[in-house]
Amino acid sequence: MNDRIEQPAPSVWAVDLGLRCGIARFSAVSGHLLAYRSTHFPNRRALKSALRQLLRADAPLALLVLEGDADLAGLWAREASRLEAPPAIRVVSAEDWRPTILPRRQRRSGADAKRFAERRAREIIARSPAPNPTSLRHDAAEAICLGAWAVETLLERSA
Repeated sequence: MNDRIEQPAPSVWAVDLGLRCGIARFSAVSGHLLAYRSTHFPNRRALKSALRQLLRADAPLALLVLEGDADLAGLWAREASRLEAPPAIRVVSAEDWRPTILPRRQRRSGADAKRFAERRAREIIARSPAPNPTSLRHDAAEAICLGAWAVETLLERSA
């Protein structure tokens, strides 16, 4: 009898920060998109109280990549650092990941970048085991693109 308990594979979380935030979860092993969503928190207190349960639901986390509001990034990073096995945490800007994921002509303005990020996110979803969306909010689309950049760029550097 094999008494070995299978540990879940580590994941990479990418978060487009805001009270309405996009979250994308990727496999740290295969790099595939596993899940994505847009979540709305009515205020900072609600976000802060939800973070512990949210981050622990998909442990272990290998990497947490945050893009957006620096104050909210601090909340996420503090809570992630309290996990039993804290992940590596990177706080980045859109200027860090967009040039790799979106060609220059698709980044002429913030509105263009958001529109093309949605197209690119749908391409990533189509190649993944994650379900196809009925609708896709721009924050979830940007989290997907951020996560794709993170698994291609950040995980390779640490390997």
